[in-house]
Amino acid sequence: MKQTRAYPLFTVTKKGTRWVEDGHPWIYAAEILAKSAEPENGALADAVSEGGKYLGTGLYSRDSKIGLRLVSRNANDCFDKAFWRRRIRYAWDYRKAVLDEADLGCCRVIFGEADGFPGLTVDRFSELLVTQTLSVGMERLKDLLFPLLVEVLREDGQEIRGIFERNDAAIRALEGLEQGKGWYPLPGETPPESPVTEICENGIFYAVDVENGQKTGFFLDQKYNRRAVMRLAKGRRVLDCFTHTGSFALNAALGGAAHVTAVDVSESAIAMAEANARRNGLEGRMDFVAADVFDLLPTLKKGDYDFIILDPPAFTKSRKTADRAEKGYKEINLRALRALPRGGWFATASCSHFMPSAQFERMLRSAARDAGVELRQIEARQQAPDHPILWNVPETDYLKFYLFQVV
Repeated sequence: MKQTRAYPLFTVTKKGTRWVEDGHPWIYAAEILAKSAEPENGALADAVSEGGKYLGTGLYSRDSKIGLRLVSRNANDCFDKAFWRRRIRYAWDYRKAVLDEADLGCCRVIFGEADGFPGLTVDRFSELLVTQTLSVGMERLKDLLFPLLVEVLREDGQEIRGIFERNDAAIRALEGLEQGKGWYPLPGETPPESPVTEICENGIFYAVDVENGQKTGFFLDQKYNRRAVMRLAKGRRVLDCFTHTGSFALNAALGGAAHVTAVDVSESAIAMAEANARRNGLEGRMDFVAADVFDLLPTLKKGDYDFIILDPPAFTKSRKTADRAEKGYKEINLRALRALPRGGWFATASCSHFMPSAQFERMLRSAARDAGVELRQIEARQQAPDHPILWNVPETDYLKFYLFQVV
């Protein structure tokens, strides 16, 4: 490699080299054999093979098991303001290409490694951007990146009034970062007075509290899966389990369902779902139940509902607990299938990367067999395209969503 930059050189093992050459942007600390110098935490370093072949340039993390997160494999890149501006522009242009124009007002603008910003998530909720920074490298760069984000979007005619940081994730500790949340101070601007805004998705309005809502305030990845449920719901009695703020239930109601019951164990989530129903004039065809889904499903009589939706939180956040999580998934899917009549409709999902599609499908086959039914697949879907999947980065592929008819 022709060395033209002053970045420290990290020599990587043969195993780490193969990993990078296969396309993954992470170099684990255990695969770093030597450093020509110790960079500042979060600073850039070049990675080379044991033979000196250039592998890429990445952001160094002193505390994480992921020692280097690559941001480029081009030895000629200059990581200045223009570089990062181009990358933001590229991410936004991608969203404009793959999303309906109406969905650009509530979408994921940056999805970490899938957009070349390792450890950074940026969601847009109307006039607010919400960020979650989970790597020390992105934390170090945010004073450059965040004003650029606003600049790029405003140049495209988008109204952006502020950035709210949701850095209250425990995983930040793995990078030696403190937790916290609050408005990011854009130079020369006063933050909005309220962290609550309103979005419109699939024709439904939601109040989004970016300070206190789940994750960054609202789950955007199921937007088109909710639309698929809307199409099937007309005239049906629908049970939406793990409703959270009511998104699947509201889509079913707007789609013409005869009646929708929305269930969640959280009373505050149920209160928000009811408020969203009132906002959209749908409360007359819906009811809301605060209950544990595991307890509720066995009490149902076959045919009480002819469409059941299961969208649970992640039952596993590590490979070690995947088998135990599979048992939990089977339990709720089996109980739902037993409650549905022949010809009924069934939607089921998993949002865990550590529950791969093959394992989830194996569980569904087992649940259907034990319930004495067959599943006629309508669609197998994933996350919306503003959460792009890189095939060489399996961590970006996490959401599984299936629509079936029970026969």
